[in-house]
Amino acid sequence: MKTSPRLSLNNGVLIDQLGFGLYKVPPADAAGLVTMALEAGYRHFDTAAMYGNETGVGKAIGALSGYAGGGPGGGSGEAAPPLSREDLFVTTKVWNDDHGYDATMRAFATSMSNLGMEYIDLYLIHWPCARRGLFTESYRAMETLYREGRIRAIGVSNFQPAHLERLLDGAEVVPAVNQVELHPWLQQDELREMHARLGIRTEAWSPLGRGHVLEDPVVLALAAEHHRTAAQIILRWHLQLGNIVIPKASSYARLRQNLDVFGFTLSDTDMAALASLERGRRTGSHPDHVN
Repeated sequence: MKTSPRLSLNNGVLIDQLGFGLYKVPPADAAGLVTMALEAGYRHFDTAAMYGNETGVGKAIGALSGYAGGGPGGGSGEAAPPLSREDLFVTTKVWNDDHGYDATMRAFATSMSNLGMEYIDLYLIHWPCARRGLFTESYRAMETLYREGRIRAIGVSNFQPAHLERLLDGAEVVPAVNQVELHPWLQQDELREMHARLGIRTEAWSPLGRGHVLEDPVVLALAAEHHRTAAQIILRWHLQLGNIVIPKASSYARLRQNLDVFGFTLSDTDMAALASLERGRRTGSHPDHVN
């Protein structure tokens, strides 16, 4: 069974470089898809309060007792130790309506209840909502929870350089992760360079550009050359850049396919061809427009 390699965050916590994203996964489908992903080899799951599917994620993970994976619907007969909560990495996020110290503390308690967990591996501020001016208070609450051991790592999502600078002016803990829209048409070079300086890991949401980038002629040509799918080419590009990546999938075959990206390498020429695709094109909202 293939599983993702792990990267070290700036506090030494390990995170699977390739995980399973649950954005737009219906709540009724979440438990089944997470179980399917576990069977495919995923150990990193990314949800959020706003997604409405934390309960399903927690249900699947809570049913791990004695589970060793091995294929859709059950084990493969191979000897494998059962998984436990400690084998997994779970991310969730505080939503925009819950910015502020006390509101974030309440939101965290709700997420913990929904997930049915004693701790969360990574807790993120979902959007900066900079005009409201409360994200620094939310982060202060997260620092409290981190010091209490209820979160293994804290970070942010959709933060631009100016947001990070403002946060770091008063923060005691450097964010472990900034999760942002990132794909070959939106490569976020300035932000990634800032992350590298500060020791912040870059995590890509919409890593395939919501499917649009899969039809790019350069991507299709590389897929044909490497006898891989377009999605595998883009995911491999992310991995070689050092990004954490969380593609979504809704079938066992696609889950396995997305995870099967560790057996080939893109050349420097391939990477340069993909770097040339930068268009500054977003498929989601600009962080400055979300409040």
